Amino acid sequence: MTQTPLFFDLDGTLTDPQQGITGCIRFAMQQLQIAAPAQDQLTWCIGPPLHESFVELVGEDKADAAVEFYRRRFSRIGLYENELYPGIPQLLEELRSRGHLLFVASSKPRVFVERILQHFDLAKFFTAIYGSELDGRLQDKGELLAYALGDQQLQGVDCVMIGDRRHDALGAANNGMDFIGVLYGFGSVEEFSAHGFSRWVEQPGQLLDAVI
Repeated sequence: MTQTPLFFDLDGTLTDPQQGITGCIRFAMQQLQIAAPAQDQLTWCIGPPLHESFVELVGEDKADAAVEFYRRRFSRIGLYENELYPGIPQLLEELRSRGHLLFVASSKPRVFVERILQHFDLAKFFTAIYGSELDGRLQDKGELLAYALGDQQLQGVDCVMIGDRRHDALGAANNGMDFIGVLYGFGSVEEFSAHGFSRWVEQPGQLLDAVI
């Protein structure tokens, strides 16, 4: 019997990308000769669309160039400065065995999402993988989820989004989806509650009970 379709964010939900993302942001800023904050001061950039973060860091006029420098390092090095949260493969295996359809919906460019999932041998668990395009299309989580739901001929009310940031919660709300927040990532209860959601977990394994 098919259970509730589940959409997972990537960064801060399936993997911890802190080293790679913050390192690539610092690299991009250094290439633009702009003083970069320490890596542990850049965790707020994990989750939101990259261009949006660079607008705040370097200004609108330099944001496009910063994204290009970021991707230059990320595609070769930063992609692999990443690690799975404990228990994620086992979680996905169990959810699949219970009949859930699993999807990934990430603001990160789809080409990078697919490479990361393949690197960690997670792609096999997902029915489909959704991400933004390199030209910036579908970076907004609400638009991305709307596209994915349409592509799969699913109704938002029948699905759950699982993520760690307000963009995930807002995207779910805008599509009539339920939402479960994960506190082991980079978000907070306040982010989730602000959009009317009241379910969250502190460890990946707790999602097994939370999705019921």
